[in-house]
Amino acid sequence: MSGLLVVGAGGHGKVVADAAERMDRWSRIAFLDDRYADVGAETEWPVLGPLSQASDFVTEYPSLVVAIGDNELRVRLFQEFAKQGFSLPCIVHPSAAVSRSVRLGRGCVVFAQAAINADSVVGTGGIINTGATVDHDCLLGEGVHLSPGVHLAGGVIIGDYSWIGIGASVIQGITMGDHVTVGAGAVVLRDVECGMTVAGVPARVLEAP
Repeated sequence: MSGLLVVGAGGHGKVVADAAERMDRWSRIAFLDDRYADVGAETEWPVLGPLSQASDFVTEYPSLVVAIGDNELRVRLFQEFAKQGFSLPCIVHPSAAVSRSVRLGRGCVVFAQAAINADSVVGTGGIINTGATVDHDCLLGEGVHLSPGVHLAGGVIIGDYSWIGIGASVIQGITMGDHVTVGAGAVVLRDVECGMTVAGVPARVLEAP
């Protein structure tokens, strides 16, 4: 077994590293973080240095996952690290239930107790957080983040870089555009256009300040 680099040593990064460790696929796991001098004492895994030094470790740590919350930045970094020769595996916690017909893009993470059902697709850099569920035939674009406890019914489509807040629910057949934000606990009953922020029960578009 070889090593895995986790880019980003914050809270999300620690959850990614923990899930990766439980997969028992890599002999060693380490972080890269531009705040390496400050965060090294905050995690049980070593912090090797800043992101700019990634290529120095590609032989010892040929696999890499980006654990940064900014959806667009996460996908962009995956593209940059792929050019440096890193493989970009998916991290799937052993307690997650993922149908064999699901297609996960490069660098997806699926956390504990999450479920993704038949014929769903998750694009590059997707995050299916703790206890989130994705029912059959859903299509999630690049860099989509489903927060803990989100529930998508069947046939939901979510555009690139959208973020669905903790505990939100989306009924079947809904389509959301790119860069959509759904507030915590919202219940989405209607389609949401690109760039919109919705919240509430039922979810409504929030007016710009």
